[in-house]
Amino acid sequence: MNSFNINNIIRPNVKAMKAYSSARDEFQEINDDFVFLDANENPFNNGLNRYPDPLQRNVKSILSKIKNFPANQILLGNGSDEVLDLIFRAFCEPNQDNVIAISPSYGMYGVLANLNAIEYRKSLLNEENFQPNIEDIFSKVDDNTKMIFLCSPNNPTGEIIKRDSILGIVNRFNGLVIIDEAYIDFAMEPSWINEIKNYPNVIVTQTLSKAVGLAGIRLGILYASQEIIDVLIKIKPPYNINQLTQLKAIEILGNYDKVVDETNTIIEQKDFLEQALAEISFVEKIYPSDANFILIKVDNANERYNQLIEKGIVIRNRNNDDLCENCLRITVGTEDENGKLVEALNSLKY
Repeated sequence: MNSFNINNIIRPNVKAMKAYSSARDEFQEINDDFVFLDANENPFNNGLNRYPDPLQRNVKSILSKIKNFPANQILLGNGSDEVLDLIFRAFCEPNQDNVIAISPSYGMYGVLANLNAIEYRKSLLNEENFQPNIEDIFSKVDDNTKMIFLCSPNNPTGEIIKRDSILGIVNRFNGLVIIDEAYIDFAMEPSWINEIKNYPNVIVTQTLSKAVGLAGIRLGILYASQEIIDVLIKIKPPYNINQLTQLKAIEILGNYDKVVDETNTIIEQKDFLEQALAEISFVEKIYPSDANFILIKVDNANERYNQLIEKGIVIRNRNNDDLCENCLRITVGTEDENGKLVEALNSLKY
């Protein structure tokens, strides 16, 4: 039975440290009538001469309404990679602790583990349905296992992890379970952010890079208990989300109906692609996908990848990933882009 206690997993130096306090942390009231002489800024107004809101309150307020989640339990970072790195640095002791991740999955988990001198243990998914092997995961857990990473929907396989599987992990593990939901907007299953109040060891990460269409501004999101957020804020760099990023996020999130429409169009185009791919003779398998991409198994992934490059179409060759021999990952594009892909595939030598 889970007996998670955050105080048992915080690094001692992080627990003891005092967070840096910026000028805008100490005085947060925004009033154009005030004279700000506290942050050593250039006083000549060009629209960007002042430091951005270190707490990103306006962005979090909009996200809070969209996700129906408390704003004070949201942390923002420069892409999901930054918030994932903060988790490592707050809770994992270098050269001592370890983390576990399903495989194949997002490659940055392993990169960040290595960067932070944390042992990275992989647990292969069940090959027949790309779901976690729970007993295999727990065979790798020991007293120094701090975190388990679950990407859901998973990249590159595309399938969402079944709720029962996640519950089987969350309820047994006394460390943190990080559920990476970068592709959740394309799935029919609900997000796990609504479960955080019931499972304090769950952290959910999301991004504006996929469905929201803001990969260029690099804004990642972390949802967690207040206790976890407080720890991460202690080690977060000041002013880490710049003013231009905040303004663009506010602009696009302010018209969320458009985001929903685009997401629905991508899902419709995915259905079209799946049907078209089923007619291609060298496509041996189309894996179920809850994301904005499709993983397919072909006769020769390297050859087919290079043939498409020659026709000016770039997809992702996942041939070297665990369980993905001769697999290609295809991102769903616009109707025109998808049509060009299908035309190119049909023109390839069989």
